[in-house]
Amino acid sequence: MKKKVLATFMATAMAFSLTACGSSTEAPADDAAEQPADDAAGDASETPADDTEAAADDSAIDKSTQKIAMITDSGDITDESFNQITWETVCAYGDENGVEYEYYKPAEDTDEERINAIDLAINEGATVVVMPGYLFGPAIAEEQDLYPDTTFIAVDVTEGDLVNLAGDPVAIGKNVYICSFQEEQAGYLAGYGAVKDGYTKLGFLGGIAVPAVIRYGFGYIQGINAAAEEMGVDVSVKYFYGGQFYGDENITARMEGWYADGTEIVFACGGGIYTSAVEAANNHGGKVIGVDVDQKSVIGDCCVTSAMKGLHAAVYDALDAYFNGNWSSLSGKSEQLGLTQGDYIGLPTDDASWGFTTFTKDEYNTVLEGIKDGSIAVSNDIENNPEVGSHVSVDYVQ
Repeated sequence: MKKKVLATFMATAMAFSLTACGSSTEAPADDAAEQPADDAAGDASETPADDTEAAADDSAIDKSTQKIAMITDSGDITDESFNQITWETVCAYGDENGVEYEYYKPAEDTDEERINAIDLAINEGATVVVMPGYLFGPAIAEEQDLYPDTTFIAVDVTEGDLVNLAGDPVAIGKNVYICSFQEEQAGYLAGYGAVKDGYTKLGFLGGIAVPAVIRYGFGYIQGINAAAEEMGVDVSVKYFYGGQFYGDENITARMEGWYADGTEIVFACGGGIYTSAVEAANNHGGKVIGVDVDQKSVIGDCCVTSAMKGLHAAVYDALDAYFNGNWSSLSGKSEQLGLTQGDYIGLPTDDASWGFTTFTKDEYNTVLEGIKDGSIAVSNDIENNPEVGSHVSVDYVQ
């Protein structure tokens, strides 16, 4: 099975670097760059009719006729986060099931270039397009009707993100499945565990205050509050949105101030912004909580745990539903995945990633089961700051 990875494409001068999980090839790009949009749509419609009917009839797909394309968002497949885990999942699924796959990186961080990347992928034979992140909302809105025979799978995208380039809301198509996550549950687990482990001066460093980041942060506060109330200990929290998804000197300086002022651990939630928290933590002997995926190998010894959401499970399950003829269970659906839907939320429990010293895995599993069965309620309200008891004070830093 030929596996290609399209590392970069330019909308005007299409010079591609194609690598495959372990091998590399090169392909000319000029023809693709000059391909009219109508021709691209025509190629997409050339997906074998039998395959399309099979999907509609919930019959298994002939995998040999299929190709999975992953489009990166503003990052790349080595970001140790959304793009990387999505790509690794596509690779794993393709290898296990004999399906060709390829990734495409938009030339710029714009809706137009994400659309161009999708056009190119479909023009080159993609029948399933996988996309990580809310930035793909407008691209999906514009492309779903243009390519009705192409299946679109997007993680961390909500119906509210589906707006066209004019900003108008667009209904989700039958060839689309999108899902987001109940990040408040992951934040709760991280905050609860940190306080149970003895931390009483905590911080939350968010990126841009988008709903997913807010849910992480507000869940974190709820978990902190629950543990503090149980233990009867006083806890203080500094809470701040950096307004960006990357670290820089200003963010690092703020984190230096937090740790110097006694902050013991910071939940760094927002793409590459964690780099500033890690730099400051290492300079002051502080600790960090990672996000989205297990970031222990990236952050290093100062990483106590990571508030994770099941990106791998969500992508793998959606691909499996499509290729095994169960697309009707996902067709035109938007889901918010949490612990009641499956193992889509959690902290890493491998010994190498378990950085807690007094908070035990048994205690963790008890809380996990409580969220699953509903005996522990975690609010997903992002409009109002979480209520806290007398043992918790939160400084929402402007």
